Amino acid sequence: MQAIILAAGMGKRLQRLTRDNTKCMVKVNGKTIIERMLYILDRKGLSKIILVIGYEGKKLVDYIHTLSIKTPIRFIHNPIYYKTNNIYSLALAKEYLIAEDTLLLESDLIFEEKVIDILLEDKRETLALVDKFESWMDGTCMILDQEDCICDFIAGKHLKFSEREHYYKTVNIYKFSSHFSRNTYVPFLEAYEMSMGNNEYYESVIKLIALLNTKELQAKRLSGQIWYEIDDIQDLDIAESLFADTEEKKLQAITKRYGGYWRYPKLLDFCYLVNPYYPSERMEEEIRSNFKILLTNYPSGQSINNLLAAKNFCVNADHIIVGNGAAELIFALMESLQGKAGFIRPTFEEYPNRYNKSNSVYMEIDNEDFRYVAADIISYFDQKPIDFLVLINPDNPSGNFIDKEDVEQLLEWCRKKKAKLILDESFVDFVDNEKSLQELTMLSDDILEAYQEELFVIKSISKSYGIPGIRLGILASANKKIMNLVRQKLSIWNINSFGEFYMQIAEKYKNEYTLAIEQIKKERKKFQQDLKDISFLRVLPSQANYFMCELRETTSRELAVYLLGKNILIKDLTEKIGNGRQYIRLAVRCERDNHALVANVKEFEKQIYQK
Repeated sequence: MQAIILAAGMGKRLQRLTRDNTKCMVKVNGKTIIERMLYILDRKGLSKIILVIGYEGKKLVDYIHTLSIKTPIRFIHNPIYYKTNNIYSLALAKEYLIAEDTLLLESDLIFEEKVIDILLEDKRETLALVDKFESWMDGTCMILDQEDCICDFIAGKHLKFSEREHYYKTVNIYKFSSHFSRNTYVPFLEAYEMSMGNNEYYESVIKLIALLNTKELQAKRLSGQIWYEIDDIQDLDIAESLFADTEEKKLQAITKRYGGYWRYPKLLDFCYLVNPYYPSERMEEEIRSNFKILLTNYPSGQSINNLLAAKNFCVNADHIIVGNGAAELIFALMESLQGKAGFIRPTFEEYPNRYNKSNSVYMEIDNEDFRYVAADIISYFDQKPIDFLVLINPDNPSGNFIDKEDVEQLLEWCRKKKAKLILDESFVDFVDNEKSLQELTMLSDDILEAYQEELFVIKSISKSYGIPGIRLGILASANKKIMNLVRQKLSIWNINSFGEFYMQIAEKYKNEYTLAIEQIKKERKKFQQDLKDISFLRVLPSQANYFMCELRETTSRELAVYLLGKNILIKDLTEKIGNGRQYIRLAVRCERDNHALVANVKEFEKQIYQK
């Protein structure tokens, strides 16, 4: 068995990174793509490795000679790489191809060693390595039958994304028997090249052979093995997180992205806090059916969208502002306030991060369960000169909840103190104490007007409504002066057409939303009990869609790293809490996902007590 690597291309989409080097010399976490590939192949006992080179070929040859590769390496130069595609490069290596069984690879791939192992271990002689099509992929796809035979090849420009469930992406790694190359592939390659020219792709020949239905070439499906094709700087960024040197570094690389986890399709995200039971399928269908018109039209201006928000939350339009997520409104509001700020910690750090630390006062909650009530807040801040107080209710990450009567007590105290209350109710819909939402929330005209100088309510629509990608949040207050300052800081088109359309249709789906909230409350109870059965976890009570847990016998980082190895991402809170103990936060997801997390944590539990 030998390997042929096609490495003649210029890699223009990597911009400055390939200005003076070929694409496969680009580094991922300090190591070049070609070095990783060659060292993996070097461990497979191959007879030789053939590289077809072109752009910056001499640099590539000189570089490879510095590596300690024991397998003999041969180089074939493509002198017209700049005006040909890979069909010509492979044709240059056809004499090698027909002489011996071959692994065929493209040089812009990064993969774990198991990817090559499963191809070599499969007894079938001629295989195309494929993976289930995901949203981050592009290029040629296949449709397979149950016996791994290739039913169709579909070029990237002809993909029907509505049928993506049936697609498999070619990994661009193949295993060809010498018999297949000599009697089938190379004759077809020569004929295709003569007919279509040199500016074509070798995959076109594979497609032609597959469609003859000879069943010589079959697919080998990956089953979770990691690989990535690097075409541009975004691909490079993703690859650096996937192929970090250690699981610890991988965790750091992924968490610092703050989202975009759709690019990691196998990842279960227990870090971000989103309702898994909403929107309903019918609502999603309505949004999809209007996709083109929403994509190609401007949204309405800020004042019109405020009317929609007013309708959805049953408040006066003068009392509400829609934002591009709550984060935009938090930033604008904190910039519009002056004086000393009071914060309760641990909490959602977006608020204190948006205000001057030297002008901030912090109440640190240090009891076992991080519980507090209005009286505790008043006692702490009563003799401290603050101009406004920030309260997350339920709080994040503790899940602590102060009922409406307590919040009204705080508002009366704020009035006497001539201070304002910033009340974040992003998680209030999840509260389960036999009261209706109207009996829990401060978001009503009567309350806003009664405390028009004191009260500001912020709500992230991402959390309970399960639409973080649309980016919606609201700010409500009857304080005309501050609200006008906030409006002036926002763009006229601060939300997009998808957000506007969501608000336009939301009222029709209120019943589905109510059912979704009830469903997640039930799932939270099950999840809480399952977590309590794990000996090294102490689960704090929570009225939100997450649980803060204290860890014993291990560290939060050890658990987070272990779970990431199982494609599960959790929030490590230890550094944030900073009291010398170990903490994590776990979002409540659907029953299947919660079961998967619990099963993996129990496996980790076994390892703890085996040490």
